[in-house]
Amino acid sequence: MPPGGGRAAGGLGGVLAAAGLGIYTLSNCLFNVEGGHRAIVFNRVVGIKENVYEEGTHLMVPWFERPIIYDVRLRPQQISSATGTRDLQTVNITLRVLSRPKPNKLPEVYRTLGMNYEQRVLPSIITETLKSVIAQYNASQLLTMRESVSAEVMRRLKTRASYFNIEMDDVSIKELTFGKDYTQAVESKQVAQQEAERAKFYVERAEQEKKSAIIRAQGEAQSAKLIGQAIANNPSFITLRKIEAARHIGNIIARSNNRVFLNTDSLLLNLSELQIKK
Repeated sequence: MPPGGGRAAGGLGGVLAAAGLGIYTLSNCLFNVEGGHRAIVFNRVVGIKENVYEEGTHLMVPWFERPIIYDVRLRPQQISSATGTRDLQTVNITLRVLSRPKPNKLPEVYRTLGMNYEQRVLPSIITETLKSVIAQYNASQLLTMRESVSAEVMRRLKTRASYFNIEMDDVSIKELTFGKDYTQAVESKQVAQQEAERAKFYVERAEQEKKSAIIRAQGEAQSAKLIGQAIANNPSFITLRKIEAARHIGNIIARSNNRVFLNTDSLLLNLSELQIKK
């Protein structure tokens, strides 16, 4: 090895080691916060810092500090609960909520609830809120006033969740089912109502048919009375009716494809017997 070669190699190794140490230190001094996330920093000396870091790249002290990343986007949660109505009916209700932690309260959220704040808080407060709200309504009102029930649940949930620094952006009733006995009772009631409507229809139809028969009978009686008066006033009225009947029969036979021979008796027109009063 030429003189000075060892020193040059040692110098190059030192430079590489320093560069590697610098790159390692720099990479551990930086942390990234992705879109839709926020970060807080835990310091080994002072604990959780009060600063909330927004999206981007930030500095920290290696080993002494570490970032804690929170997803602050709206996330759906679905909770099912069985509760009782005011009229003592059991109802199974499934509630869907959109929630997220308050970004400016993340240090307090971490101190009191940790990372899995949703599993710690939401099931209990949703179940309690559902029981308190559903108990104010009858089973039938839950179907007819569903929007009002959802609005009341949302109002109470927002108030309860704010105590834990959680925001509720939307609450909706996804599924609502009743017990087997109540469902059968509702179905029986609907069948009874349909039978009652059908019986009412039959009664109304019978009334209309009765009125039609009366009107038809009155019309026929009046017609018979008028015909009787016409015959009494002028006996030739019967002869006129015979001529009209014969004309009607002749028109029908004329349109027929078959050839038919009828005498005057078949046509109700015996000219020798016609007597016309002048």
